[in-house]
Amino acid sequence: MDKFRMIFQFFQSNQESFMNGICGIMALASTQMYSAFDFNCPCLPHYNLAYGLGILLVPPFILFLLGFVLNNNISMLAEEWRRPRGQRGKDPAVLRYMFCSMAQRAMIAPAVWVSVTLLDGKCITCAFCTSVPVETLGNASHTPLSQGEVQRVLARIPCKEIYNGQQLIANEVAVRYLRCISQAMGWCFVLLMTTLAFLVRSLRPCFSQAAFLKSRYWSHYIDIERKLFDETCAEHARSFAKVCIQQFFEGMSTDLVAARCHLPRKAPPDAGEAAEKLLGITDQGTMNMALKSWHRCKPPLHLHPPAL
Repeated sequence: MDKFRMIFQFFQSNQESFMNGICGIMALASTQMYSAFDFNCPCLPHYNLAYGLGILLVPPFILFLLGFVLNNNISMLAEEWRRPRGQRGKDPAVLRYMFCSMAQRAMIAPAVWVSVTLLDGKCITCAFCTSVPVETLGNASHTPLSQGEVQRVLARIPCKEIYNGQQLIANEVAVRYLRCISQAMGWCFVLLMTTLAFLVRSLRPCFSQAAFLKSRYWSHYIDIERKLFDETCAEHARSFAKVCIQQFFEGMSTDLVAARCHLPRKAPPDAGEAAEKLLGITDQGTMNMALKSWHRCKPPLHLHPPAL
């Protein structure tokens, strides 16, 4: 239990660790989804290709979009991209870094799905069973069959229980042939993804280390600034609500005293502290103006001592 708690605390330590944990969970979920998926090839000449390639490509696309949806930075990126320029300029390099970072993490689960699917071989067997070279692996001259009949027979290769073309080509031979091709494609895909990840992680700092550090720094800054702004707004809302409630009950106490019901209670000792946290923003219109001003013209990133 302590190990799980330590892992959970590590994932919560910063935004990148949290998103890495989410991507790892999605990758494990993709393998579990494929293992639990009941693959049923239609075994029809005009539907096998669409079904096989659909199972191979559609779920990775959904997982890729889901990786963007689960990424907390997508809203921050959209907000930074669409906000007015105001008093602070927008750096395209920072926006590109944020998008590339999210895209790399979102690609993990789809890559795992494609790798597992190719290594298993069912999708390729279903999609390309009609392309098996009968002249090389089977006996095309055994029975005089037309091209359409041959296609219908080969389309039943994934369905061993209804396959009736053993005289044309053995089912085990065709399945083994297609599965070997699929596994070769799967290992090539894994090697390609690993090589690309290695090149990106190792060669990128060699060419643009200063620009990479700058983009990474300001990306973290935007994330931290947004969190601090949300926390400040939440604290102001809490103080605003506390002062409003206290004023309401004080007014009710005054009315009850005027009606000679009971004596008013003393104000809570933290009333002054809550009023100080309002920072002079004590009405709804002023708060709305402050929020609009933050969105339209964020303060420039230039720290200076307060003017006397």
